[in-house]
Amino acid sequence: TSGRASITVRDILAVSQRQPVPQRGYQCVSCCRVFPTLWSVTNHVRHSSQEGYSCKVYYRRLKALWQKEHKEQEAAAPRV
Repeated sequence: TSGRASITVRDILAVSQRQPVPQRGYQCVSCCRVFPTLWSVTNHVRHSSQEGYSCKVYYRRLKALWQKEHKEQEAAAPRV
């Protein structure tokens, strides 16, 4: 493995649901664009560098931070 966090549809959906959007759709929290479907925002993130955005990098970094936080929480949890 390359050490990079792989971004999944579930990751994008989790982030998107935390952001209130005034209209129906899914928001890319990196560039704030709103997309009508989960597929379209996922496709945007995957190909964002071709569009001049760094959304894929943003989501990878966010996922890496979540994984680090999760590991720290597991390590801090008392063992029974």
